[in-house]
Amino acid sequence: MGMNVPEQLGRELALANRILYDHQIVDGLGHVSVRHPDDPELFLLSANRAPGLVRPADIVCYRLDGSSLDPQAPRPYLERFIHSEIYRARPDVHAVVHSHSMSVIPFACTRTPLRPMFHMAGFLGQGSAHFEIREAGGDTDMLVSSPYLGQALARSLGSHSCVLMRGHGSTVVGTHLRQAVYRAIYAEVNAKLQLSTQALGEPAYLNLEEARLSSETNDGQISRSWDLWVGRLGELDLAA
Repeated sequence: MGMNVPEQLGRELALANRILYDHQIVDGLGHVSVRHPDDPELFLLSANRAPGLVRPADIVCYRLDGSSLDPQAPRPYLERFIHSEIYRARPDVHAVVHSHSMSVIPFACTRTPLRPMFHMAGFLGQGSAHFEIREAGGDTDMLVSSPYLGQALARSLGSHSCVLMRGHGSTVVGTHLRQAVYRAIYAEVNAKLQLSTQALGEPAYLNLEEARLSSETNDGQISRSWDLWVGRLGELDLAA
């Protein structure tokens, strides 16, 4: 495990990567991070590795400028600035998931916000934010691969829990790692439901108070889902 990576949290972050892969939120690409519990100016993120293969040994501790504490750390993700700049802008955020889950992309490309279809997506009560990379960087490869673009993404996220990224994917945030994983999974589920329901007519979305109450209740149940998701992985040798 990398320098200054708490053992239990490093293992949980490796599990978070595997869970997101198991739910097809990430594939060979995408990433999840968590703020360091002892220093808010640091965060933990895997080295450049497919999420479904991440082990505790791959977890690296980064500063908010995107540099590693360990000068010998392996190659980092290009888009680690998604994480660093959101942590810098949002002290309340303690975990970040960036993914390219398929059902979310049509919403990002049409500026149609995700809105809560059901109680499991109450965290979308404000709707999703939208990030247009052209407004910040002109024509790019669509990757948030610099502090400047990370800052632009963080501004677009604002106080929301989810930001859709045109031509790219989405980023969700949470107050802890399990919550961010939950939100990434249910943002995709909600997108599927919203797409299918809109073919029938205008959905009756949760209102703000319904969304708030649902989100508060769900937050108390996340560990139950987490245990199931870990169980789905079966016998897993995280040292492999």
